[in-house]
Amino acid sequence: MDKRLASLDAYRGLVLALMMGEALRLCGIAAAFPASAFWAFLCHHQDHVEWVGGSLHDMIQPGFSFLVGAALPFSLAARAGRGESRGRMLAHALRRGLILVVLGIVLRSLGRPQTYFTFEDTLTQIGLGYPILFLVGLAPRRVAWVALAVVLVGFWAAFALYPAPAAGFDWEAVGVPADWPHQLTGFAAHWNKNENFSAQFDRWFLNLFPREQPFVFNRGGYQTLSFLPTLGTMILGLLAGGVLRGDRSARQKGRWLLVAGAASLVTGWLLGAIGLCPVVKRIWTPSFALWSGGFCFLFTAFLHEVLDVREKKRWAFPLLVLGSNSIAAYCLYEAFMEPISQALVRHLGPVFRFLGPAFEASLVGAAAFAVTWLILLWMYRRRVFVRI
Repeated sequence: MDKRLASLDAYRGLVLALMMGEALRLCGIAAAFPASAFWAFLCHHQDHVEWVGGSLHDMIQPGFSFLVGAALPFSLAARAGRGESRGRMLAHALRRGLILVVLGIVLRSLGRPQTYFTFEDTLTQIGLGYPILFLVGLAPRRVAWVALAVVLVGFWAAFALYPAPAAGFDWEAVGVPADWPHQLTGFAAHWNKNENFSAQFDRWFLNLFPREQPFVFNRGGYQTLSFLPTLGTMILGLLAGGVLRGDRSARQKGRWLLVAGAASLVTGWLLGAIGLCPVVKRIWTPSFALWSGGFCFLFTAFLHEVLDVREKKRWAFPLLVLGSNSIAAYCLYEAFMEPISQALVRHLGPVFRFLGPAFEASLVGAAAFAVTWLILLWMYRRRVFVRI
């Protein structure tokens, strides 16, 4: 039986910690101290970049996606070891993908008067691509490489062949200020916000569902079809998981992950630097899939060396609590973090004001984060894990 890798659980926990760390509201502190480079740096890495490039916060969704792929070889081996047929495993993959899509929509609909049909959420994006990932995982390794190339090159071509916005285009009609400083020019204009191949698809697709008002644009520029290059990120994880589960020595595994990480990161960056495909997380350009995937490989290499090879695990326990129960952690954050914060303010309001108004919201968020983690610790101690 395959040994569960602490590195994958810890990496998953790190991703969740970065996501839940939004509750710390560090940008509020940065706004209160505009001259502080320290708080400005933390704020930058706790928010998404406007368009091109990336921050640490932009590594959250790629991390989730990469780890879904990395875990698949272990899951397939475990199910095959229990004698499950491929048909039964495929049915499970389809069911899991559907549950993730529905769960993502339900969580995004909280607080709204009706179901909010959106498919750019982390869970829905993974759910849409998961059945395809499963089929790729069943095939020989070379199929994964071919699938990766087809997905990324095909998605790039769809954007490149779709007409770029003409001169005088009414940007405000698609939610982009006319003086927005992040507009791309030249060939890169094919990947501008809310006027591209995927944006046009969503103006058709999302209006097939009942809505409060017709869909015209997503304010953040996020799009449904990003699940395809997200699938590319999951395939990168699948390749990493195959290496981790394989027969290579620990040194060879680490070297493979490092080389793959460097190659993927540099390739993604280079595609953006030469103007062939800008690195944009919000529409998950193929260059972003490679660039962010490179960081995912490097994170995995580091954690594998420290936790799996050298077995220095004590420091990572808080991350393991989060990462071993990722679905529960995600749902607790999305559905209960704000009510927990409100309850803390209601009952302990003055406690959070001792550092002054600039830090009050951050202290409330830190306390809510701690309460959520303690709930997950209670579940961890009692071996209560939510699985799909």
